[in-house]
Amino acid sequence: MTDIQLYTKLSGLPSNLKMEVADFIDFLKFKSQNIENQNTKRLAGKAKGLVNMKDNFDDPIEGFNEYLK
Repeated sequence: MTDIQLYTKLSGLPSNLKMEVADFIDFLKFKSQNIENQNTKRLAGKAKGLVNMKDNFDDPIEGFNEYLK
């Protein structure tokens, strides 16, 4: 289907249906971008430096002492 044929069909629709077509086109664009993003390989270390753990991370939490015995 050519762009002209598609435009001809679109121009014959009422405005509320044109809005639905516009929403569907946006959905298709979003879906195709997600598929492209899923095909890329993950890179190790990409979040390096974004997560900081405190020095007392392994210390027992107050209030849970009874459960740790």
